[in-house]
Amino acid sequence: MDGVHSTSSVLPVEILELIFNYLERRELIPVLSSNSIFHNTAFRLVYRNISETSSVKALKLIKTFASNATYSRQVRSIDLDFADNLITANILRLLNRALQQLKSLTALTLNFSQTDNTADVAWMFQGCSFSLTTFTSSMRCDRSLAKFLATQPKITELCLRGLNKEYDFALEPKALPKLGHFRTVMSYPSIIGEVLRGRPVESVSMSLHRGDVCASLDTLLLSATAIKRLTVLILESDPPVALLPLIADRLPHLEAFHLVVLTPDSTHEILLEIGSSLAQFKALKYITFMAPGIPTSFNDEKSIAEAWSKACPTLQTIILPKGLVWFQRDENWACLKDNED
Repeated sequence: MDGVHSTSSVLPVEILELIFNYLERRELIPVLSSNSIFHNTAFRLVYRNISETSSVKALKLIKTFASNATYSRQVRSIDLDFADNLITANILRLLNRALQQLKSLTALTLNFSQTDNTADVAWMFQGCSFSLTTFTSSMRCDRSLAKFLATQPKITELCLRGLNKEYDFALEPKALPKLGHFRTVMSYPSIIGEVLRGRPVESVSMSLHRGDVCASLDTLLLSATAIKRLTVLILESDPPVALLPLIADRLPHLEAFHLVVLTPDSTHEILLEIGSSLAQFKALKYITFMAPGIPTSFNDEKSIAEAWSKACPTLQTIILPKGLVWFQRDENWACLKDNED
């Protein structure tokens, strides 16, 4: 015990915190019972970043935070997942009380079931005083959510990934003045446009669906700054060969492009054909193309990387369906597999 006390008296709390940062949350639990100094330091780390995928554990947590300010004031980031359960009005009221106690919160993720996502649940933010920099949720985009977002001027990353319909979602012009990164899945073009319009967003992740491709891509022109990074998930859309010119027309100075194709139509020949469309990009440095079931060999991917770089000389890194990272080395295209060999 003397050794423990001497160690804790010599090491500043800041050093202890740096050491404890290397421990997993489950490894910190025994530290809590070591001594008072270790407890006070580890205690802050245990509750600083919380990610609970179990609805039962999430419910226990919000009950604790709703009634105990000692614990709630430590929380900086929390991820609560209720997607597998239906929530009641009482749970929403409890969640509201817990969120009011999380005064130091900076990152919040809330996921609900598809049934709850169609209801107005954003009223739970009433009375909250935290200031977020990151917000992720599956709740519907409606007037209540827009009102909440208007109270969060420090948000730089926003993710809306619910199955959104056309609700009354209108952001105040001065809302989200620092928003730089926006991710969405299954959102209507009107919702994407409402978020991007007049805001300094330079990184966007979106899904494209047949019938609204052009309308969704047109929203990218509404950002107050040039978009540099774009991630596109193709669910039911035109093939990539037809899609890339549409993107290049709107974002010729794009620097990073990540394309995920879920339709099993891509072939080695189609990937080679994509190269001609890349010629329209003037500053593209990084590109990722992921698609299921493409029977490409190592040599096939090398030929694709060479063809793409010839069409778009600014390319520095290429990632293809096999997951290999291709890059230029001594004026030739190589990958990490080459280095290992």
